[in-house]
Amino acid sequence: MIRRIGVVLIFGLLVASCGSKKRVVAKEEKPVVQNRNPRNPNSGLPKDGPKESELFPLPENPGRFVKFPIANTQEYIETFKEIAQYEMRAFGIPASITLAQGILESGSGRGELTRKTNNHFGIKCHTGWDGEFDFHDDDAKGECFRKYNHPMYSFRDHSIFLSTRSRYKFLFNYRRDDYKKWAYGLRQAGYATDRKYPQKLIALIERYDLDSYDDEVVRGGLDAVRQPKEYEVFTHKVQKGDTLYAISRRYSISVDDLKRLNNLNSNTISIGQVLNIRKEKSK
Repeated sequence: MIRRIGVVLIFGLLVASCGSKKRVVAKEEKPVVQNRNPRNPNSGLPKDGPKESELFPLPENPGRFVKFPIANTQEYIETFKEIAQYEMRAFGIPASITLAQGILESGSGRGELTRKTNNHFGIKCHTGWDGEFDFHDDDAKGECFRKYNHPMYSFRDHSIFLSTRSRYKFLFNYRRDDYKKWAYGLRQAGYATDRKYPQKLIALIERYDLDSYDDEVVRGGLDAVRQPKEYEVFTHKVQKGDTLYAISRRYSISVDDLKRLNNLNSNTISIGQVLNIRKEKSK
């Protein structure tokens, strides 16, 4: 009997000691963010952005673009000139402008923010950003900036940032090798608050002959002037089971474009409703 009581007591102590190790420790909650996927160029980027990245996927070997530490501006240019030209072919932004902005905003890749976040263009988080981020003192203390796991994604995000915001739309009507108009246009659109921002970009471009990289891309076959797109316009009568998403897939048009064309404030549509469709003509 005594032996049995001893066994029970020992078993109880073991259970108590095991339970004591499973204490619940309250941890400070952190913002839930989506880590950028190196194999998905659209990961962490605005969901309503264009899909040029599907036509121009980012290179599979990003290492060839970067060598650290970057010692000076000339080495920065040698490091990123190829990817700036790559982005020019994909989006039409002059490589000279991309490089000059990168030099200016990142301190030639040596600025504190750039070293912490691989953010070469000082792009802040803004609404809709679901990638990684970090905080840095800029116009105000502790502002939220986008963070990338490789500089290459910063260059792609810069292209998407300019090409998806309406205030920069007019820039894409300029010649793709007219860096002066682009420099003044960026200031006009509000990219930077510095009044001398255009002059600074132009000075960098002319000092380091960055416009030569624009010339290489144009000579390689990119039209210097954007060719106007031709569209066919028709209508679609909503049938049972139709959704805006299904219709957008059917006609290769975005849901947002459908809503804009038809002055829709929501995704709700009704049977028999006639929708305007505008589709780019295939060449």
